[in-house]
Amino acid sequence: MINMKSTILVTGGAGFIGSNLVHYCLEHNDFTLINLDKLTYAGNPESLGSVSNHPRHVFIQGDICDRNLLKKLFQSYQPRAVMHLAAESHVDRSIEGPGEFIQTNIVGTFQLLEAARGYWTALPEERKGSFRFLHISTDEVYGTLGSEGYFTEESRYQPSSPYSASKASSDHLVRAYYHTYGMPTLITNCSNNYGPRQFPEKLIPLMILNALEGRELPVYGDGQNVRDWLYVEDHCRALLKVLAGGVPGETYNIGGNHEKSNLDVVSTLCSLLDEIKPRSGGKPYREQIVFVKDRPGHDFRYAIDASKIQQILDWKPKENFESGLRRTVTWYLDNLDWCAHVQDGSYQRQRLGVIDS
Repeated sequence: MINMKSTILVTGGAGFIGSNLVHYCLEHNDFTLINLDKLTYAGNPESLGSVSNHPRHVFIQGDICDRNLLKKLFQSYQPRAVMHLAAESHVDRSIEGPGEFIQTNIVGTFQLLEAARGYWTALPEERKGSFRFLHISTDEVYGTLGSEGYFTEESRYQPSSPYSASKASSDHLVRAYYHTYGMPTLITNCSNNYGPRQFPEKLIPLMILNALEGRELPVYGDGQNVRDWLYVEDHCRALLKVLAGGVPGETYNIGGNHEKSNLDVVSTLCSLLDEIKPRSGGKPYREQIVFVKDRPGHDFRYAIDASKIQQILDWKPKENFESGLRRTVTWYLDNLDWCAHVQDGSYQRQRLGVIDS
């Protein structure tokens, strides 16, 4: 059993979901967190600024593909659990350069599983039973839905992009380590997250920042592609529920139960900004919306059936889309320096994932 004073190895803890998980755990639990992150473009130490000197937070810059480093971390810190969030996670980037997604999401997960297995196998029996390896994945592994229906934990895997294919592969590896070696693994597949500290290539922060700067708000295709939106703090609560009470070998789908088309998301954002941060001259932000060429292989709709985690682990989201979006917009308006600093590198909100025909 994972208790409140356990040591947990978190991979990808400087990224969007990872950094929010670190903040949430340190505020609401007594965990000691060993935070391993490679600090690629989307992993930024500024996301951990307020906890950088926290006595229960140890940050280590490193790569999950480095087996020797992983072995040292397991031996040095003796974690009771792994929460594996480290991943390349942007569909458009996977279209432009799939190699990094194969390396990090598949090879990196394999290296982490092997290091964890070696550590777990050597544990005393009483500790072997309480160890957990929680792999955080995406609903995109299931492919696309039509206008009706929902993804369940039994849905067939039909990934459509190099990103989702790499995550599907890592899910299969994690599941295989449970069935082959008996290692107590858990898998979660979540819907689209949004909230503070999300790198500005993703839809919501991209639109917020573009709107504030008077740039175009590019919407793919006709804007009718639908996603289920999950506020990141609700996701963090769900992950801790799964870690504490999930059954090894099981998968748990985590969704916000808030389906919105991309155009609805952008329009709602514009209305919020009209209220909170009006444009000079009073013109509505939605005048900046433009429709652009659709993304190759753009899945039409994702929707999660989260009844399993709701019924078995007593979890449901606290935020609805409107309240979560208001919290998100407020955070970005209050943290524009963070936004500027995380974009100091090569990414300047240009369009990614375009294939020349």
